[in-house]
Amino acid sequence: MAKILTAPAMSRCIGCYSCMLACARLNYGSYSPRHAALQIRTQGGLQGRLVADICRACREPACAEACPTGALSPRRGGGVTLRAEECIGCQACVRACPLGVIYWPKNGRTPIVCRHCGLCVRYCPHGCLAMEEVPDAE
Repeated sequence: MAKILTAPAMSRCIGCYSCMLACARLNYGSYSPRHAALQIRTQGGLQGRLVADICRACREPACAEACPTGALSPRRGGGVTLRAEECIGCQACVRACPLGVIYWPKNGRTPIVCRHCGLCVRYCPHGCLAMEEVPDAE
């Protein structure tokens, strides 16, 4: 079975950004949390609760449909797989994502898109994130 990233326990999140730092460093070679495929932010104001902006693993991803070269293709179980060598930098995927969770780094050549790899889950000290098994797409 395929696995996807979920955020079932965000009430325990303290905003340490360990998940974002792990994703940015290990997946994208960056020390900036802005280069992570998930973003932790307040829901509103300084006292607002924290929420995770993450890919929801669409079964029919609009970002893949919008990609003119097929650099993004549907992933088994939902979400997408990126083939960076095929990306032409048009940013159509960023505009097509209904949740706004595909990011384009400044001076970047390819999008930052969640791989549903689970690295962020392993680095979250409070168990806010999880990898959930989902049936494979038919």
